Amino acid sequence: MDITDLGTILAQFNAWLEEANGTEPAYAEAMSLATASKDGMPSVRIVLLKAVSERGFDFYTNLTSRKGRELAENPNAALCFHWKSLDKQVRVEGSISAVSAPEADAYFASRPRASRIGAWASKQSQVMTDRFEFETRIAKYTAKFNVGDIPRPDFWSGFRLEPRRIEFWQEKKFRLHDRNVFVRDGDNWHQEKLYP
Repeated sequence: MDITDLGTILAQFNAWLEEANGTEPAYAEAMSLATASKDGMPSVRIVLLKAVSERGFDFYTNLTSRKGRELAENPNAALCFHWKSLDKQVRVEGSISAVSAPEADAYFASRPRASRIGAWASKQSQVMTDRFEFETRIAKYTAKFNVGDIPRPDFWSGFRLEPRRIEFWQEKKFRLHDRNVFVRDGDNWHQEKLYP
């Protein structure tokens, strides 16, 4: 079956996410993000989805973190949402691009003040000699910004995964699960049913 409208596919995703918001104990927007270095070594971690639209799935991070460096080297990634309470998961694969500076600025400004200071203070993914070193950096940036505005650091921004493949998986009895995959072909999408 041909699907020409990514919006229809994302409507299914948003319906599942909304359902998960009512059943998951916390962070229904949590997703595993898989990246790979330029030589193909994979790594995976949990990040939070901050926006989804026909342009893609958005998340934010320190650009000097391991994921930031890997996405700069190899701008392809995969996401996995697993909602244990629903026995459902969604997998997304695609290419990565940077969000715009105004988008990153707007999201950064929406974060709690302590999180914005933390973004300045953390040398994410670098070796930390001890916790006191980090606490000292937090105190330094707390004093620097005092009660004033906290601008977004130039080493902190967002990424957008533009989907090329989206799979909806739902558990069924006797491991006879439903797997519906939507694959992008140029401007169109087509649907495939996979064996469990």
